[in-house]
Amino acid sequence: MAELQEFIDDRPDAREVRKALAVKLVYQGYKYEEIQTILDVSLGSITSWKQAYEEDGISGLRLNHKGKKSYLTAQQREEVLSWLQTKECWELGELEYKLAFEYDVTYESKRSYYDLFDAAGISWKKTTSLNPKADEDAVAAKKKEIETLLARHRQEIEEGKLRVLLLDECHLMWGDLSGYVWGKTDQEIAVRVVNIRDKQTYYGAVDYLEGSLLLKAYNAGNSENTIDYLRYLLDQSPNQRLLLFWDGASYHRSHLVQNFLGEVNQDLSQEEWKIHCVRFAPNCPSQNPIEDIWLQAKTWVRRFCALIPSFSHLKWMFEWFIRHTTFDFATLQMYGAFSEIKY
Repeated sequence: MAELQEFIDDRPDAREVRKALAVKLVYQGYKYEEIQTILDVSLGSITSWKQAYEEDGISGLRLNHKGKKSYLTAQQREEVLSWLQTKECWELGELEYKLAFEYDVTYESKRSYYDLFDAAGISWKKTTSLNPKADEDAVAAKKKEIETLLARHRQEIEEGKLRVLLLDECHLMWGDLSGYVWGKTDQEIAVRVVNIRDKQTYYGAVDYLEGSLLLKAYNAGNSENTIDYLRYLLDQSPNQRLLLFWDGASYHRSHLVQNFLGEVNQDLSQEEWKIHCVRFAPNCPSQNPIEDIWLQAKTWVRRFCALIPSFSHLKWMFEWFIRHTTFDFATLQMYGAFSEIKY
């Protein structure tokens, strides 16, 4: 350790200092992932520098040290690209170790590893949630049911007699503001959050034909507020019947809500119901494209996380985004029950 520290103190070249620091941190018990974050180096580089130091001492950390090569032959590159096709999901460290230990290749820049991923058709992407309880057969059956229902009422929908709405609730919390900003590496960026549990519930329904969203704020999601929101939708849809798609939340299925629907549709045939509610398949929220809209709105307000001084301002910005955006389901890349549905 003393030898490494002396080398760090004496070396004017930042590249050599970074190598020595990485090795020193390894011996101090830091995890490779922690060192990667601190020094912005690849896991493969850390491994290579540690091995070079153990084999050749301080000289192994010098720039003129002939260590591992930093390139793949054309044949090796094709072998790596073929190997990257063997599964769908990868960690950067897997590629680094593959190159270091099978081909004796270590890249100084992570960009070189990213280029290999790109050449193999692999990109950095956000994962999506999948509930293991979701029944694929039930989801497929529900999708078929929705397709049939929309096709049967196509003329009424296009004439504006039947309004199709996709309904859901969103719970916005103060803690949802936390996001990413550009800031100095050695300084923590603090966002003032007085009470992380401050919460605002929104009921929203997207017009399937127009892409507009009808938003109303409530203190919670419950039967009373659900009934009030359904009344609001009726008021916003004069001379129209409503075809609502929503999930199986307990307050959607409650006796109070069912009694209200019974009163609204009393003495009417099913084809004449003022409100016809259809549930999505259980345990699969991704069937409803409005989930993407909530995500878009939350992502948008996070861009301004360092500038929003209070929860009331957060709510205002969230509502502003919703009310000033028309959502095109094609650009939302709908999936689940509504994907590729054309009536």
